[in-house]
Amino acid sequence: MAHNLSYSVALTYAFAFALVLGLLLKFWLATRQIRHVAQHRGTVPPAFAHTITLAAHQKAADYTIAKARFGLLELAFGTAVLLGWTLLGGLDALNRVLFDTLGPGMAQQLLLLAAFALIGMLIDLPFTLYQTFVIEEKFGFNKMSFKMWLQDLYKSSTLAAAIGLPIAALILWLMGAAGSTWWLWAWAVWMGFNLLLLLIYPTFIAPIFNKFQPLEDETVKARVTALMQRCGFAAKGLFVMDGSRRSAHANAYFTGFGAAKRVVFFDTLLAKLSPGEVDAVLAHELGHFKHKHILKRIVTMFAMSLAGFALLGWLATQAWFYTGLGVQPNLAVAGSTLAVPNDALALLLFLLAVPVFSFFISPLMALFSRKHEFEADAYAVTQTSGKDLSSALLKLYEDNASTLTPDPVFVKFYYSHPPASERLARMAN
Repeated sequence: MAHNLSYSVALTYAFAFALVLGLLLKFWLATRQIRHVAQHRGTVPPAFAHTITLAAHQKAADYTIAKARFGLLELAFGTAVLLGWTLLGGLDALNRVLFDTLGPGMAQQLLLLAAFALIGMLIDLPFTLYQTFVIEEKFGFNKMSFKMWLQDLYKSSTLAAAIGLPIAALILWLMGAAGSTWWLWAWAVWMGFNLLLLLIYPTFIAPIFNKFQPLEDETVKARVTALMQRCGFAAKGLFVMDGSRRSAHANAYFTGFGAAKRVVFFDTLLAKLSPGEVDAVLAHELGHFKHKHILKRIVTMFAMSLAGFALLGWLATQAWFYTGLGVQPNLAVAGSTLAVPNDALALLLFLLAVPVFSFFISPLMALFSRKHEFEADAYAVTQTSGKDLSSALLKLYEDNASTLTPDPVFVKFYYSHPPASERLARMAN
């Protein structure tokens, strides 16, 4: 018991220290970004002086600053909520109410997961509404009505419940029935589920939210088809998505897995780019496949999730893991190990605690992502016109109001895509 107490106290201090350190670091990075963008708001960088207007540059700066300032509020509130769930006993109180009402069993555990998710969604709603109907609206990006927003909320919540609850029930069952190696079986189920989602998302899930029409522009279709043949890439179809119904942001992406891959263009993208520029953007996406970036990310996800499930498999049996994060297990305790793990609590505590510690490796993940983007750009330049890719990127940066002058430290910590200046400089060399 003495060891259990000391481990519990150590975890409490470690969690609190990481939470405060992460909060201070995030605040420091955000304020650096705000200050740097504001300082460079008055002048378009020389490299873009002939292509980007001052008005567009200032809009991007104002949009970046507005999102960053709002992000500070979200960060402070989110940290307080996390502290409330854990060390201040919120999750413990919710669990005890449900446990006292329903007693032990699958129903209580599933309801705990569902109640936690519902409360979290309700807490986030004001921030989502402000982001969509104030910030995005102010800068001309939001195209959604409140009715459409409510419809999307209903669809996404229903879908999450329909898919999430059965998967959660299966994992909870494995945790209780598959012995000490349950985490290996649960990991296999989780990975299989993710691969299944890659297969069914394009044809069954995405159409719930958007309309997808076959690409009809013969000029673009001919160029895109020739490009894919040249690159040795096959897809199930070329589609245009009605992204303009919700946002003025533009994009293009591949979706699906294996034979189910689709090429999807936002209608906003086709409206803003020339056929050659569309070619170049698609070639960039093809570069990700050519360099096996998607496969590498899936393998990385497999490895990290395996390590996560293995760690959870051990922590779920340790009483100090619960008490150190503000929860009193309501099952019998033998020494420092739970006689019977409290599975739903273990899942929730793990999901709450891991991001607090893993935040500090995010610069490494961002670095690899930026490296992949450079490689995809280089591939696109070999397959299409570098001039078209450069002009397409500039249009996308401008239309999405992406700042041309981000803080360098902020970039290294957060940016999954290199800033425009770095991408264009690489393409020019």
